[in-house]
Amino acid sequence: MKRVVIENAHVATVSGDEYPGGHIVVEGDRITAVGPGPAPRTDADPGEVERVDGTGCLATPGLVNSHHHLYQWASQGMAVDGTLFEWLTTLYKPWSKMDAEVVAGAVTAGLGWLAKSGCTTSTDHHYLFPKGRGDLFAAEIEAAREIGVRFHPCRGSMDRGESQGGLPPDEVVEDLDTVLAETEAAIDRYHDPSPGSLLRVAVAPCSPFSVTRELLVESARLARDKGVRLHTHLAETLDEEEHTREQFGMTPAEYMDSIGWLGPDVWLAHCVHLHDTDVKRLAETRTGTAHCPSSNARLGAGIARVSHLLEAGAAVGLGVDGAASAELVPLAGELRQAIYMQRARYGPTALNARQALEMATLGGARCLGREDEIGALAPGRLADIALWRVDGFRAAVDDPVVALAFGPTPPLERLLVGGRTVVDGDTLVTVPQDEAARRGADAQRRLMRLAEEVL
Repeated sequence: MKRVVIENAHVATVSGDEYPGGHIVVEGDRITAVGPGPAPRTDADPGEVERVDGTGCLATPGLVNSHHHLYQWASQGMAVDGTLFEWLTTLYKPWSKMDAEVVAGAVTAGLGWLAKSGCTTSTDHHYLFPKGRGDLFAAEIEAAREIGVRFHPCRGSMDRGESQGGLPPDEVVEDLDTVLAETEAAIDRYHDPSPGSLLRVAVAPCSPFSVTRELLVESARLARDKGVRLHTHLAETLDEEEHTREQFGMTPAEYMDSIGWLGPDVWLAHCVHLHDTDVKRLAETRTGTAHCPSSNARLGAGIARVSHLLEAGAAVGLGVDGAASAELVPLAGELRQAIYMQRARYGPTALNARQALEMATLGGARCLGREDEIGALAPGRLADIALWRVDGFRAAVDDPVVALAFGPTPPLERLLVGGRTVVDGDTLVTVPQDEAARRGADAQRRLMRLAEEVL
């Protein structure tokens, strides 16, 4: 097994102590030692040891992106002044024409961009499957394999179109039997529950305003029968609450609770508009929340009650959300956005740098049910490590964690996923960086050509 030794870095373990001038030792895909000072010398063949000088660097766990829509890389910069519902109704039209080629290019660029911002694990909530457009789910999984990050794709779905009182147009929804059959097939084909897995599948009906009650109930049953996790959007806007109260006579959180959709195997995206009882209930049921501050701000949705959720003991991770509602937002940049938005609403002690870092790492790992494997730097954990350059201009900030969380995203010296280098010298190396960017631009141009007939 290859041995990687990182020394002289400020090591922020997240789960325990910090070590200025500390070390991390990696054997194969696992961390074997973390501590202060130089790493202990061994009898290992020097030719089998790679030594990384972390002088001027901050070492953190790899960041975990707990909510995303990667296909949206191909539709950035559209409906820039709309509310969520206005934005969706505009973009459903071009999205209805995407094919597997568009998805492959968008995911390559999207995951490459995430890797460059310190992300070692990403979810993806893909809920649109236009008929006759190829195997979109397979296309994104293959793209993720090329980039080399740990991937948790969520097989999404919508079965409640406009004719049934839902938001999406009828041509982009699927029927219940198709959704359940395709979701089960995706789990059987791709889900890998083994320790250290790079690929796990979740079940993810889109939202209470785009799926039927029956689909939610049957999806939960399928997921629990298969031993996989559940994900959906919830309480993102006041429009959603108004819609859910009108349709079901309950708030979004109350509705999901009534049909068994809260629990330790569930994480929910956004949760901006929660009532006190909702916050308490999410904590009681150990339901996770993916906080997406930039997207919520871009769409004018509001500011989630993150500090209240954390105070109640709920699991909270960070997410970029769709690339089309958070254009080119780096995952590391969401630390700063989360801190600033909480403080703007609740005051300067509402969220600090280390709480934000924990959300971006261990909090996301808790949402995905992988808190024993990723999200912290400790012996036995997977070697998912981000090494940030906090020297140069950033050296004027004495606290490297503050430099990461409060300032612009630092250059990424190295990114390891299971001990494998994905980013080196701030450059993506698994897929040539320029090629990944080109694939994303090609996907955008292709989608716009395919969509011309409906725009």
